[in-house]
Amino acid sequence: MFRKVLAGLVLLSAATAVALMAEPSPKSAPQAAPAPAAIAVSTVPARVRDVPVLLSGIGAVEAFQTVQIRSRVDGTLDKVNFAEGQLVKKGDVLAIIDPRLYRAALDSAKAKLAQDKAQLASDEKDLGRSVQLSTQRFASQQTVDQLTAKVGIGRALVQADEAAIRTAETNLSYTTITATFDGRIGISAVHVGNIVRASDQTFIAELRQVDPISVVFTLPEAKLPLIREAQKAGPVSVIALDNDAKRPVAKGKLTVIDNKVDQTTGTIRLKATFDNRNEVLWPGQYASVLVEAGIIKNAVTVPTAAVQRGPNGLYVWVATPQGRAQMAAVEIGPSHEDETVIAKGVTEGDVVIVSNHYRLRPDIQIEPKAKPMAANDAAGRT
Repeated sequence: MFRKVLAGLVLLSAATAVALMAEPSPKSAPQAAPAPAAIAVSTVPARVRDVPVLLSGIGAVEAFQTVQIRSRVDGTLDKVNFAEGQLVKKGDVLAIIDPRLYRAALDSAKAKLAQDKAQLASDEKDLGRSVQLSTQRFASQQTVDQLTAKVGIGRALVQADEAAIRTAETNLSYTTITATFDGRIGISAVHVGNIVRASDQTFIAELRQVDPISVVFTLPEAKLPLIREAQKAGPVSVIALDNDAKRPVAKGKLTVIDNKVDQTTGTIRLKATFDNRNEVLWPGQYASVLVEAGIIKNAVTVPTAAVQRGPNGLYVWVATPQGRAQMAAVEIGPSHEDETVIAKGVTEGDVVIVSNHYRLRPDIQIEPKAKPMAANDAAGRT
């Protein structure tokens, strides 16, 4: 009996425990969703500076002057006084053609002149005597006329001899080939001992003037008014860049604007001249140039990285004083170094965002962090 009562108590206790466990607990109060974390961004204030207008062009380096070293007379190439690739000075003797035949021709022309002068002197004396005798009727007028004609022929022969001497002297001078300007010799195509002729298509070598040196390049025809306007203020500077179009290697002056626009490409050719004492520019080399076509005074600029392109055009993200991001539509001008001119949409002092653009949306909370300026930017370099 006792066991039955004890078993009943145990079952009752278990049922009570089960019931208590099954009873729902009071509902906990709902918690508010945490605010989204602010987006960390780098910012830079828009600033005012003078910005040069730089027009980018491409072209090739050309020697300031180029001449093909050719023989102007026929003969054997007797001597070559240069090494391939050598720098030479104006007036240096570069090559000598065998001069013996031309020296002999000059000597012969001089001898012929002496002979004809002697004959002319004799004829002039005969004419003088005949004229005197004719006044005394000891010589006929016919004799006087014949001697007069003979003297005239003699004088013409002397003039022809003098011309022949000048020709012979010129031909003899052509046997010595000199440099017409300072420059660098190229690779030789003809060597000592070869027969050279004035009519040959092959030249001995080429001489190129490399200091100063030129760069011929093209720009879109739409840029021509800018350049013409810049020329009114004085010589227009041109900067030559290295092969990566990043580092300036030389600075020169614009010297020529071609007299026509290429209708096929819509471009115009220009030439700039550079001091090249260090020979950083080499004929035939590809060249990128920047033409300084003026300066925009007091331009508002922002880092180029801040300018974005969207469906409705260009814009920048601006950080508000309340720590929010807002889009501002902009119109831009030229770029210089790492900055772009803002013609409309941003004013001096506006803080623009230069990082994490892909995470931004209008009015989102941001955590601005000023991006340090380079030392030269802090100094207001233009």
